[in-house]
Amino acid sequence: MAPDGQILAPNVYDAEPIPAAARSEIERLLSSGDLFRYTSEGSPVAMLEEEFADLMGSRYALAVASCSAALFLSLKALDLPRGARVLIPAFTFAAVPSAVVHADMVPVLVEVGTNYRVDMADFAAKLDGADAVLISHMRGHTSDMDAIMALCDARNIPVIEDAAHSLGTEWHGRKIGTIGRVGCFSFQSYKLVNAGEGGILITDDPEVAARAVIMSGAYESNWKKHPGMQNSYMLWQNKLPLYNMRMQNLSAAVIRPQLPEIADRVTKGRAGHDSVADRLNESPWLVVPPPLGPEERAPDSIQFNLKGDWTDAEALRFQSRSKSRGVAVQIFGLSDGNARAFWNWEFLGPQPDLPQTRAMLMRACDVRLPTRLTPDELHFIAEAIVSAAEDVKG
Repeated sequence: MAPDGQILAPNVYDAEPIPAAARSEIERLLSSGDLFRYTSEGSPVAMLEEEFADLMGSRYALAVASCSAALFLSLKALDLPRGARVLIPAFTFAAVPSAVVHADMVPVLVEVGTNYRVDMADFAAKLDGADAVLISHMRGHTSDMDAIMALCDARNIPVIEDAAHSLGTEWHGRKIGTIGRVGCFSFQSYKLVNAGEGGILITDDPEVAARAVIMSGAYESNWKKHPGMQNSYMLWQNKLPLYNMRMQNLSAAVIRPQLPEIADRVTKGRAGHDSVADRLNESPWLVVPPPLGPEERAPDSIQFNLKGDWTDAEALRFQSRSKSRGVAVQIFGLSDGNARAFWNWEFLGPQPDLPQTRAMLMRACDVRLPTRLTPDELHFIAEAIVSAAEDVKG
């Protein structure tokens, strides 16, 4: 707040602060030098895995270096053949198709609608040629998991959930990340839990868990430091490559004190998002797609579409006018080199065009809404966006 009492443009870039409880544990680890997860039994990483599995109601959890590592290991742990075809939404982050390529598999992009969710007609049309499905709940928007699981279960096609943006989201009261065979989460700084980097996968499948543990880097007999499944570990030891994607103890020390704060962050994030969404939806030029019926989101950002007939020039002018008011709006398809625009994934080689997803990305806008923002700061953001749209189209 300025000296004259005016609300300054909110800082939406700082990540969630690290709880004080983490600092003493970090100091202890630094003093001991005990940073490797397998130095001893009951390491901070092992405790994080137990606590996260309990939080999610899952049998197994494996903490790794990033959500990308979790996605890669999940794909490899499904024991699919080289060249397996994996359906992914065309609206996701470049790390997702990258994980598929890294796993020696082939991404198949599926159209996404104006509500940022998988187009079920295109999904169904492409499913019969698929060996697996990797559903990104991009920016926390849940696709129709009832329809997806019904189609995949009927064909015995495994589903991995990329829940990097969806920690705390529920579908019919069931935690996102527990619906498919494997769920993968991120602890990168701009997620609900901030460790700078880090990821974790959860599953109820003991063989998937055992293979993922071995491949994550549980060399020699370090798998003995993971509870249960000893026969499975012995079966897979030395038969699977080691990718060394382990989490180290400092990261776990930063993450663990934040787990009890998730519920409060979800409540604040949802309230903040909905207050901004209500204001944006009052504008004739903006629309925030509503959640699907069974979905209770846990947002820390907001996405909205430019409504009506906008040219690219007008959209860019809106982006500029909003920035001049102190609020940075990202239009996915109009940001140079954006890693969420599928046509920038040149590493995939030539791909069929996806006109529905392309059209959505050209008018879909994104603004961070950290859960720490105050009501006045949220009001500032909403008014800046609405007035920028009015400047261009009013």
